[in-house]
Amino acid sequence: MSITRILLVEDEQSLADTIKLNLEMEGYKVQLANDGKKALRMFKQERFDLVILDVMLPEMDGFTVCEAIRLDNEHVPVLFLTAKHSSSDRVTGLKMGADDYLTKPFNLEELLLRIQILLKRAQRNGEK
Repeated sequence: MSITRILLVEDEQSLADTIKLNLEMEGYKVQLANDGKKALRMFKQERFDLVILDVMLPEMDGFTVCEAIRLDNEHVPVLFLTAKHSSSDRVTGLKMGADDYLTKPFNLEELLLRIQILLKRAQRNGEK
């Protein structure tokens, strides 16, 4: 079984470090991007099993990044993790192709469970 690779896109360094550490403790390999353009570049150059994406990012916002990812790959799960919590933000995120939308502040255990569910679903869909 290969190691699950996650692209974490978060510009707030302390939060990014905390999430990355917790994901690595769960056995995931995590690559970090701190702006939208870098995230897209990394996504096109490497293979990821899941993308965790903030909305408010330097260079290019998360909605635009998600839309670009979907043009390139419609199967990789995308989870928005953001402070943008209005229902219109959620709808926009889902319309752009996100599989899930979690708002900050968030419960770490809930984030880990959502990641597990998305990865399991993606794996099942890949086997069909």
